[in-house]
Amino acid sequence: MNQVAEPMVNSQNDAAAAAQGGPVATAMNEQPTLPIQVANKAALTEQLVARSFGLTDIGRLRMQNEDQFLIAQLTKALRVQQTSLPQPQTRYSDEQGYLYIVADGMGGRQGGEQASALAVDTVEEFVLNTLKWFFHLRSEEEQNVLAEFQEALRQADVKVLTEGSRNPELKGMGTTLTMAYCSNSQLFIVHVGGSRCYLQRGGQLYRLTRDHTLVEEMVRHQVLTPEQASRHFLRHVITSSVGGTKPGLEVEAHRLALAAGDVLLLCTDGLTEMLPDDVINAILTANRDPRAACRRLVEEANQRVSQDNVTVIVSHFGTAS
Repeated sequence: MNQVAEPMVNSQNDAAAAAQGGPVATAMNEQPTLPIQVANKAALTEQLVARSFGLTDIGRLRMQNEDQFLIAQLTKALRVQQTSLPQPQTRYSDEQGYLYIVADGMGGRQGGEQASALAVDTVEEFVLNTLKWFFHLRSEEEQNVLAEFQEALRQADVKVLTEGSRNPELKGMGTTLTMAYCSNSQLFIVHVGGSRCYLQRGGQLYRLTRDHTLVEEMVRHQVLTPEQASRHFLRHVITSSVGGTKPGLEVEAHRLALAAGDVLLLCTDGLTEMLPDDVINAILTANRDPRAACRRLVEEANQRVSQDNVTVIVSHFGTAS
């Protein structure tokens, strides 16, 4: 898990080489802050469609994969039990939402794998049965969505802790969890741990989450520089997780507006430990198909002998027309 920095791109020659498969070793340069405000209020209800793909890989050195991911499309459905009309048994609304989750388990042996799986399953169940997610949200409902997603992570925290307390071999297991939900052109993000969510817009890559790690806290308090943190032996120690050794967690939450042409990336630290942000940006730019982008990101991480599992989700947003 690397330190949080401002959005990073550039070192164009080296990054372009990585996008095409060549080796790189580049520094990162600061770029302007993400323009999250949308002047035209009508744009907030613009219906965007997503092309998405996810991929998880065990990496070069691990014996098992403790990462999990989920891509789900949420839509209204009408199931016809009987009718005199010639029509499909199930009809679907044109409106839809998109849910993305990555989770990186920890706990050794089966603990990490079970923690990440249990957390993702708990959130999925919450979204299906509890969250009021249909689709044209009023302003007060938008605030409720983030609060409900935070509650979903708290429920996952309780379930992982409870399961760990029942089995001595699983005690202390936990997981990171980064989740994004898109409704029309609104993006909601909730996040715990050291996985990440990025947004690419206009050729620039913006990091939307911060790492909940010990070295990130040290950087914020100016004990370490970002460069020192990226190599520090404690960089994998996370300060907030779903499950773990004690109840309670700090959930980071964000809401912003998406635009046509935006690219969303969720990933575990098996990717970001290996690839700097400018290389990730170059790969996303060179591979406009989500499946190709995921495969290229994982391939590049493994070429650098990834020491962890690598999981990525890439989603491209465009207009419904």
